Amino acid sequence: MAPRKLGLAAALLSLSLASACTPTVQLEAPREPITINLNVKLDADVRLRLIQEAQEDVKANPIF
Repeated sequence: MAPRKLGLAAALLSLSLASACTPTVQLEAPREPITINLNVKLDADVRLRLIQEAQEDVKANPIF
């Protein structure tokens, strides 16, 4: 009987230790609002204008 009680005690001890090591995950909403930087769109718009102006200049003043 003693080995059976010892095995049961060891199983309970290992279960209690294993449950103490489980990590917890907490999710929180951000405190500040999310900001989106739109500088990329502006840069693309400026480049598109420059390319169009350059194409018009080349058509107006052909090099060759």
